[in-house]
Amino acid sequence: MLATVEKQDLPPSQKTMPAIPHSFDPLSDRRWESFVSSEPRSSAFHCKAWLLALNRTYKYQLVGFTTSAPGEALQNAIVFCRVKSWITGKRLVSLPFSDHCEPLVASVEQLNSLLAPARQELQGGKIKYVDIRPLSLEFTEGMPDAESYFLHVLDLRPSVEELYKKLHGDSIRRKIQRAEREKLELEIGSSEAILAEFYKLHVITRQRQQLPPHPLAWFRNVLACLGNDAQIRIARKDGVAIATIFSIAHKQKMIYKYGCSDAHSHNLGGMQFVFWDLIRKAKESGFVELDFGRSECSNTGLVTFKDRWGGKRQLLRYLRFPHRAAAPGKPSIFMDFGKKVFSRCPPSVLRIAGNLLYPHVG
Repeated sequence: MLATVEKQDLPPSQKTMPAIPHSFDPLSDRRWESFVSSEPRSSAFHCKAWLLALNRTYKYQLVGFTTSAPGEALQNAIVFCRVKSWITGKRLVSLPFSDHCEPLVASVEQLNSLLAPARQELQGGKIKYVDIRPLSLEFTEGMPDAESYFLHVLDLRPSVEELYKKLHGDSIRRKIQRAEREKLELEIGSSEAILAEFYKLHVITRQRQQLPPHPLAWFRNVLACLGNDAQIRIARKDGVAIATIFSIAHKQKMIYKYGCSDAHSHNLGGMQFVFWDLIRKAKESGFVELDFGRSECSNTGLVTFKDRWGGKRQLLRYLRFPHRAAAPGKPSIFMDFGKKVFSRCPPSVLRIAGNLLYPHVG
């Protein structure tokens, strides 16, 4: 039985009487799409298509909370997936497999009102914890144990020439020039054939990272649900795919979500080639921002790579309550063991592991 949630585990309580929150289903409630479309702080991770992909792939139930009464236009909201796992426990996550999901509220006090139903489920022992992934640091202020990441964002409003000058000379510009000399071919699309090439490199990359790959069904559902807002870019050398990225778009913002490559061909500049094409095409299409996605603060190689594209780095802090401190040593031992196992698994076994594990770890 879960312990009663302590006051310090929760966001600051309101000094005034909180508004009564109402629940709604963002997949069937027509107000959600209209609200996300008009809300300037919304992202691709709020849109119905992304939620539908999560539902189709992992069978998560979606639930939203708002102070707007049924039938009224939404004025605020936070949306969750219900993750029901016999491995990691039942929990509310906003949102799984999403780098960030800003609570669409006017203040910390309003967010606290919307969290009342989640707080009741915690106190009743119905769920293990609540996970929120905001962009704004104000929502995690005073929470020293919040899980932290870096987010890189590139402003696309300068000219192409100015953007190019901001690129790191050795590791970015020279690699792009090398790719051009090598006459790398580029293809953009979302066909089943392109997805197959992407996924082959994804499995190879995840094995190199000592992790299982995401289910193929996940990428297939994202492409199907987001339509033209999801694209795959592939760089080929002599007809062989060597680097690829998966991007999604929302309003005037482009998001880099997944990238993978053949390590034996890194010297050809394939990743820099596809990234630079994404930047140029996004700017040409009127996008004003490129979101490079989250990076673990300890992953200095990835953080440095993103720094060298000329964008700004900001801190992401996830809010989880109640906070549960892990026993010293256990997480690292578990992760080290898992990585040793995954690094030795053949691709077919890794794919099975990914299909089995990812519904539990979102």
